[in-house]
Amino acid sequence: MRFLSDNTGTVAPEILDALTEANHGLVTAYGSDPWTQRLDDCLSAYFGTAVRAFAVATGTAANSLSLATLTPSYGLIFAHEEAHIANDEAGAPGFFTGGAQLSLLQSPDGKLTRDVLATALDTQRVSVHTLQPKALALSQATELGTSYRPDELRGLCTLAHEHGLKVQMDGARFANSVAFLDCHPGDVTWRAGVDVMTFGATKNGALAAEAVVIFDRRLAAEFGFRRKRAGHLFSKMRFLSAQLDAYLADDLWLKNARHANAMARRLGEGLARIPGVSLAHPVEANEVFVGLPEAALRGLAGDGFQFHPWQAEDRLLARLVTAFNTREADVDAFIASARRHAGAAKERVA
Repeated sequence: MRFLSDNTGTVAPEILDALTEANHGLVTAYGSDPWTQRLDDCLSAYFGTAVRAFAVATGTAANSLSLATLTPSYGLIFAHEEAHIANDEAGAPGFFTGGAQLSLLQSPDGKLTRDVLATALDTQRVSVHTLQPKALALSQATELGTSYRPDELRGLCTLAHEHGLKVQMDGARFANSVAFLDCHPGDVTWRAGVDVMTFGATKNGALAAEAVVIFDRRLAAEFGFRRKRAGHLFSKMRFLSAQLDAYLADDLWLKNARHANAMARRLGEGLARIPGVSLAHPVEANEVFVGLPEAALRGLAGDGFQFHPWQAEDRLLARLVTAFNTREADVDAFIASARRHAGAAKERVA
């Protein structure tokens, strides 16, 4: 009964089958294999525009290398204060860019707003003595489980481009946002103005596979060199690309994301009906942030449920993450346990 992260899940059977299928015969190395050769076409069809796509093994590599392609060593990258690149990548963006730094901005529910970005750009002192604003980094879905709407992204990207910034998107849970929004993937990427994105599959059923999708294809050659220098040009690249191929085939990405989202909604709606329990953020992907009495949190852990305590400004929350293989029975058991322990905590206070 583990709600720690979608990283703790298994590999989707369809992707394991694809790896087995790829594990036959002798295939040319370093991306000259059939799976990697068709990756551009697969992701171009997915997004509805011609793209260049590069497979890497981790989200940290995908984010850091894509930002390094957009940002020189003296660059400044605007991002939300909750962004993964700010809190969970051990300074990798600064390392791969050779010194670029993050300017972290505050706004509700993990989503930057146009007004917040405009204020930051207008008040940022720029001279030969300062870092130069070069990129805007956005997360879809955000670290707080919310999703940007197409018009919100268009406003942010237009403002960034007007100030000479490129836009990068961390799409580790991109499928969950597209499933929630019920929109075309292009509506929340290149049509909105995103230049480069990381397209995540690992959290949604892959073994280890992410893609950097480059909409501004003039950046592709440089990214290729950076990937090689970073050690992410795999010799047996077919085993990364085969995962992405299977992930996109027959809308596996969407089926998996819809199930994970449905489990998160079920969890959020059930918890919200418990007196004294509140949701901290809208449930718009596969993450639920919920405020519970500390005694209830301890009781849930004692019942065998695993989740991350999440420190908000004024209270301790539980962060619950669902996955493509989360079971309804586990969701319902968590809700029942939370109701029991929250009620007991309320009785002790009374």
